[in-house]
Amino acid sequence: MDQAAVASTGIASATSRERGIDRVLKLLAYLNTCGRPVRVAELPKALEAPRSTIYEIVRVLTESGLLEVTGDDNKVYFGRMMYLYGISYFRENDLTRRGSAEVDALSALTGESSELCMLNRNRQAIIHTHSGTRPMRISSEVGSQIPIPWTASGRLLLSHLTPAEIRALIEPEDLVLPDGRVIDIEDFAEQCIAARGQSIVVTRGLINSFAQCVAAPIFGVNGQVQATICFVLPIDVTDEQRSTLQQHLIASGRKLSMNG
Repeated sequence: MDQAAVASTGIASATSRERGIDRVLKLLAYLNTCGRPVRVAELPKALEAPRSTIYEIVRVLTESGLLEVTGDDNKVYFGRMMYLYGISYFRENDLTRRGSAEVDALSALTGESSELCMLNRNRQAIIHTHSGTRPMRISSEVGSQIPIPWTASGRLLLSHLTPAEIRALIEPEDLVLPDGRVIDIEDFAEQCIAARGQSIVVTRGLINSFAQCVAAPIFGVNGQVQATICFVLPIDVTDEQRSTLQQHLIASGRKLSMNG
């Protein structure tokens, strides 16, 4: 075999490995988005991949404990190794560990629902949450990922970007609120820039008509917003109540920040 053929074979092999890795990542992302076990037979169509390839990926990941097959209808979802890896991440990630403890302390102190949020590609991820004592639950589930334009935290998390970078990051469907209203991308970009350097950002009535999000930034060593800590409050809290809660948030954000 001549050198050109060897090089061609090597490139093809590398491309095949990359495609396989991409499909594994796509499979994991799909399961995470679904948030529930999915029938193995549904995966090839959902992932636009050959049935034999998907079945082999599922087999390998199941044998390794990363996935588990559940029920009599051959459904697959994350396995126990995912949980163990998550525990290891939580144990070794300083901000996640301290931030989760701070969220719990804030809710215990104020009785309000609080959250720790981070950016995950073009979604806002809820890293930890603690429900308040109010009878109506208005916070999100841990691990849920929501469109960035829907919250105050989202504006802080993108505050270091340029308007062009913000426009490139946000998908058109993420500008559509649950009630059908559409956020103007230029207005959103301006709000993100305006959030730069702010100690508090508030949004009202976006996700629903009866809640507001009050968020404080958590800065990393580079001075950029690495995460946020926030309250999810009823829309009708008094200005005095909100002012007091904002001071608690600001103090928590500064305590968790790596630059201060």
